[in-house]
Amino acid sequence: MHWMSVLPPLVAILVVFWRKEVIGALLLAIVTSELLITLQMGDSVALTFTATIERIVAVFGSPSNTRILIFSLLVGSLLAYIRESGGVAATVEALLARGLGRTRRSASLLTVGTGVIIFIESNLSVLTAGILSRGLFEKLGMSRARLAYFIDSTCAPVCILILLNGWGAYVLGMIEQQGIPGSSVVTLWSTVPYNFYALVTLSFVFYTAITGKVYGPLKAVEQRPQGHLDIPEHVPSNSKARFMLVPLAVLVFGMIAFMIGTGNGDLTQGDGSKSVLYATALACVVAYFMLLLSRRQNHHQLVKVGFKGMSELLPLVTIVLLSLALGSSLRELGTGLFLASLVGDFLPLYLIAPMLFLVGAIVSFTTGTSWGTFAILIPIAAPMIIALDLPVPLILAAVLGGGVFGDHCSPISDSTAVSALASGCDLLEHVKTQLPYALVAGGITFILYIIVSLIMI
Repeated sequence: MHWMSVLPPLVAILVVFWRKEVIGALLLAIVTSELLITLQMGDSVALTFTATIERIVAVFGSPSNTRILIFSLLVGSLLAYIRESGGVAATVEALLARGLGRTRRSASLLTVGTGVIIFIESNLSVLTAGILSRGLFEKLGMSRARLAYFIDSTCAPVCILILLNGWGAYVLGMIEQQGIPGSSVVTLWSTVPYNFYALVTLSFVFYTAITGKVYGPLKAVEQRPQGHLDIPEHVPSNSKARFMLVPLAVLVFGMIAFMIGTGNGDLTQGDGSKSVLYATALACVVAYFMLLLSRRQNHHQLVKVGFKGMSELLPLVTIVLLSLALGSSLRELGTGLFLASLVGDFLPLYLIAPMLFLVGAIVSFTTGTSWGTFAILIPIAAPMIIALDLPVPLILAAVLGGGVFGDHCSPISDSTAVSALASGCDLLEHVKTQLPYALVAGGITFILYIIVSLIMI
């Protein structure tokens, strides 16, 4: 049954690209996974239907998952309030008046720079950079797919390179459990120069931002006429940039405050899912009261605006829900463990790092989770490091880079869905336009690990 555990993610990915429909693909993958689990347990196949429903319902049994879903809905309200206020158009004009974002290059660098600066939490980074830049990209005729590529390919790699966040705390805790000699903190920081995937991906992003050149499916999207979603034809005459900038500032600084609060004074120990939800809710409240006090709309009208914004994002929120359900089902099925077992005991030493990266990339892409990939592969890599006296930073960096690969480009990753949500891009279009960049970066990384392993081992 082990080899069959890869069927559900394969079903999801193949159906997504064949039928161009994500929700149906995810549902079919969950049904496939639950069928395999039912057969493993020796139960009746007829139970697959109810097991699928219960698997989706069980997503809400996790407070963290529920917070992600509520956060995704609140983002819709926040975007609707900012759009209704005319704050997007006013912010674009204010940035242009100050010489920022006048060209495609400066707008792209502003987006990437925002993603780099806000490294506290990946969803916050994606959301802030996406909301800030949507209007600029629209004004300059750049596609939402390019924006989605920038924010998605910046935020996850930055979070694993600048480790003063929840990502760093999580990986540090895993390293400390493995008995690797030396300081865990020093070990973790020493992985940064060897995390080739994150570094190569960021270099691609900066190359694209500076040169403006795009390739493959992204180039085809850029050649189409771009829609106008965030800057309406009739902007309120009394619109001000503060209607956008103040809620965004509340979102960012609120996130920092809540991370410190939930971490008992230590930002790196803060709860990311709680903090991003609290900060988004607070930003929604601030945006609501700013509009209410401007006397443009009354309470009832603003409630309708908020719910309309939520309804616009319901398809993406459904995708996030089904992605979380599929991830839970795949963990029980053992998909990640089976893929991890592909790292055999008879590999030449110089192939261990590249194979760990490759397996990590496959696991994270097929399961849609980087942290789950770390949880599977770090306990496998650590004994190999100790037994074979392998270079610790190199091997751990290969695992971390492989985990990031799927987190930011898998069609069943919640992070990919949030990036599409924040940029206003169709999810499937985002995956298709970003994947070629990720695959090229992954190929370069694989070769680099072979070369560096030959030198160091």
